[in-house]
Amino acid sequence: MKFLADMGVSPLTVQLLRQQGYNTVHLYEEGLERLLDALILEKAKQEDRIVLTFDLDFGDILAANSASLPSVIIFRVKKTNPVSVGSRLLAVLPECEEDLAEGAIITVDDSRYRLRRLPI
Repeated sequence: MKFLADMGVSPLTVQLLRQQGYNTVHLYEEGLERLLDALILEKAKQEDRIVLTFDLDFGDILAANSASLPSVIIFRVKKTNPVSVGSRLLAVLPECEEDLAEGAIITVDDSRYRLRRLPI
């Protein structure tokens, strides 16, 4: 799996994912910190990446466009420090890998996750 981290995701979370062997880039690293959400989704789709974000707008954009890709993981956690976010993500990924490959929005909270298949 390959990931594209939105600006709200800590570079330390990106680093943690890389240490676990995941191909992960952060918008900031590519000088794209002001990229519009729709263009972030387009970039992720072109690069076959899953968007990591705290921003609920990505789900709305995908729903409005009836898009089937890219997949998006939205964090709705109380503990937003990089280790907590990374740990929750690593716990959820094995259960959702197939759905993410086919197109899904996964909302991750502190104790569970909700999966919605795309298109919505």
